[in-house]
Amino acid sequence: MTGTTNGTDSPGTAPSAPGARGAAPAAPLRVALVGYGLAGSVFHAPLIAATEGLALDTVVTSNPERQAQARAEFPGVRLAASADELWDRADALDLVVVASPNKTHVPLATAALEAGLAVVVDKPIAGTAAEARGLAALADARGLLLSVFQNRRWDNDFLTLRALLADGHLGEVRRFESRFERWRPQLKGGWRESGDPAEIGGLLYDLGSHVVDQALTLFGPATLVYAESDLRRPGAEADDDTFIAVTHASGVRSHLHVSAVTPQLGPRFRVLGSEAGYVKYGLDPQEADLRAGARPAPGAPWGVEPEDLWGRIGAGESPVTGGGSPVPTVPGDYPAYYAAVAAALHGTGENPVTAYEAAAALDVLEAAGKSAAEGVAVRLA
Repeated sequence: MTGTTNGTDSPGTAPSAPGARGAAPAAPLRVALVGYGLAGSVFHAPLIAATEGLALDTVVTSNPERQAQARAEFPGVRLAASADELWDRADALDLVVVASPNKTHVPLATAALEAGLAVVVDKPIAGTAAEARGLAALADARGLLLSVFQNRRWDNDFLTLRALLADGHLGEVRRFESRFERWRPQLKGGWRESGDPAEIGGLLYDLGSHVVDQALTLFGPATLVYAESDLRRPGAEADDDTFIAVTHASGVRSHLHVSAVTPQLGPRFRVLGSEAGYVKYGLDPQEADLRAGARPAPGAPWGVEPEDLWGRIGAGESPVTGGGSPVPTVPGDYPAYYAAVAAALHGTGENPVTAYEAAAALDVLEAAGKSAAEGVAVRLA
């Protein structure tokens, strides 16, 4: 079992080398994946299997069909019906990935950390910022990695925008507009659409976790949050159409839209600066490719989109009519997340997404929920 520090979770703390009980650095780190639904089967399992230095050792699911799917896709993988089966053999594992329903994230991450195991938790790490910080403190106390799977930091459009900002092509950014919109007029059912607060469902905590994390990563801490949240579809119990306005300490204003009821999709990004603006339509292709069964492989193209989907940069022109200049989209790179996790566990890199960063995003999500419920802007300390 590999015991490492929490990387950049604690300012000034550098990751340490694997502990005495760990596997040799050259040996693959043994990963247990808890949950084999959408997150586990489409995202985590394929990316873990594709990462040099990681080995998918165990899949935890009590669903017979999902067990058969996991066995077919990863011959030789161990199967467990309950996460409790992992704790008795913690010495045979190095990392637990929690990709189960949201309400289980905190108890499962807590149990894994208490068993002495490093942990990756799918977003949202918790239902509240206080719970996220509690997990971070536990990881710090145990000297263990605790990371949050925020794969959208490795979307093609996000990587492209980061490069544009680094090069100063937009000048001083004043407004960031981000949309994660879908057209799903019929409810699908399941815990993600449940109105039970214990389930942590709804788009605010689902897609909202992504757009808020991206905004904070790009433009820094939030000082003021205003939100509007609605239940649009007949029978809806949880929000399916939400808008969040964030004022950053840097002065940038972020306008973030998440929706399941958008018949005409807006631009994924619209970024307005003092010198130019950048507009990008379309979603990163990696999720669709993973859903279709494609897998990243060394040396093979991955996350590449066609030129007709490239964003455009300019000033005074309309990108809709071909104005501005096309900006080649940087290929998306979800595999980079688990490569960074492996490096952090070996003490050669930093935690790619810390629990403290996730807690800051939850501060905004909680403020957005309060704002939408009370019709007020919420100031963050």
